Amino acid sequence: MMNRRCFLKWTGLGLASLAFSSPGRAAGTLRGTKPNILFLFADDQCFEAIHALGCDEIETPNLDRLVKKGVTFTHAYNMGSWTGAVCVASRTMLNTGRWLWNARAVDRTLLEEAQGGRLWSQMLRAAGYETYFTGKWHVKIDPETIFDHVTHVRPGMPNDTPQGYNRPIEGRPDPWAPWDPQFGGYWKGGRHWSEVLGDDATEYLRQAAGRDKPFFMYLAFNAPHDPRQSPREYVDRYPLEKVKVPSNFLAEYPYKDAIGCGKGLRDEKLAPFPRTEYAVKVHRQEYYAIITHMDAQIGRILDALEASGKADDTIIFFTADHGLAVGHHGFMGKQNLYDHSVRVPLIVCGPGIEAGGRVDAPVYLQDIMPTTLDLAGAERPDHVEFRSLLGFLEEPGQMGYGFIYGAYLNQQRMVFDGRFKLLHYPSIDTWRLYDLQKDPLEMNDLAADEAHAPHLQRMQRLLIRAMKAADDPLSLPVPAAPD
Repeated sequence: MMNRRCFLKWTGLGLASLAFSSPGRAAGTLRGTKPNILFLFADDQCFEAIHALGCDEIETPNLDRLVKKGVTFTHAYNMGSWTGAVCVASRTMLNTGRWLWNARAVDRTLLEEAQGGRLWSQMLRAAGYETYFTGKWHVKIDPETIFDHVTHVRPGMPNDTPQGYNRPIEGRPDPWAPWDPQFGGYWKGGRHWSEVLGDDATEYLRQAAGRDKPFFMYLAFNAPHDPRQSPREYVDRYPLEKVKVPSNFLAEYPYKDAIGCGKGLRDEKLAPFPRTEYAVKVHRQEYYAIITHMDAQIGRILDALEASGKADDTIIFFTADHGLAVGHHGFMGKQNLYDHSVRVPLIVCGPGIEAGGRVDAPVYLQDIMPTTLDLAGAERPDHVEFRSLLGFLEEPGQMGYGFIYGAYLNQQRMVFDGRFKLLHYPSIDTWRLYDLQKDPLEMNDLAADEAHAPHLQRMQRLLIRAMKAADDPLSLPVPAAPD
């Protein structure tokens, strides 16, 4: 993850305005041109875990290639989850185009959605695309029924073992080794799953080289989700003495039990309670290693795209389904609403998109879906609630959504207005307020500060408005202060 210097290097600009700060060629020229679409999807990758975006602790040379070639959306968020398996909610929103609670409603009836041709791949197929999938799916419908071509379909996470939990404990032998195939997981089948995905993608691109029909490739890595396994050479790139503990490290988060992130949550069981700097360093070492290993496979895919002759006609998207804490604020998982867990990398590159661009406006990662519909010239149905990203290239200075809303079960709510971020924990009626312009690591809670009472009241009203806009089933009895 990121120490304070890296974090400030990445977030120190633009939070005051959150507008598009590096306009490229007008994206209006891209609409309806039917470029090939290559969607690269990581699992559990926090927005900060890319070298070119300011973190010199991690090696990601191929993701760096994408950053240099395209536009980075610096404040891309996942809206949250109705389940502890945050991956499911994020991917259901992505494939249905619906906001959180409406996606939960159709999560129970995805077969009907598919029968109506309302899922992402189906809409692109109807627009003339050949569709391809490999990797982690974790949506409640068989991808074989909605993609033209499917190879390996992976589950929500690789197999895990008891040895992967409550570890490491300093001074004791560590029962776990990321490179040891005896633990199965990513090694099940004899070849690391990230490498298998690289094989699948490069083979499809080899075949696509001889076809004229535009393609949509949905390439979903399980990495860097735990168990964070990679070859030993990748782990060895991160000597433990060089791995830093986050500046907002806590031994225990004070409200962890009230917000559903206590010792009973699977993700939080990975490391011992209370957290130790040693355990966090080891988990971060393994996190960096599996990301760098995934990055090598992304490099193979980008090289295969170039070799296919299709690169000049392909728009590439890279993002993750959500972030991950790995030691920030005393958390290990993603079931919280701090930026390290809800904010993700989002990079778009290809013809007509300026190299090295940056958009600071807040968006959702699921905005990728309607963006591809615009690229394909497909009609955007009314049920698609997320918005296209192409407008940020057409009209520099756009302000995006105006606020970002987030929710986790009935235990956490958040709203972010571009500067202030408000967290609410309904079961204990606790508020936390952060000024992200001055405090991007979310370390200084201002909720009890009388000088910030007007900001707190304004953000409380904004949260109520955001919850209504999102059809949130939870109601907050927060009295609106007079203007």
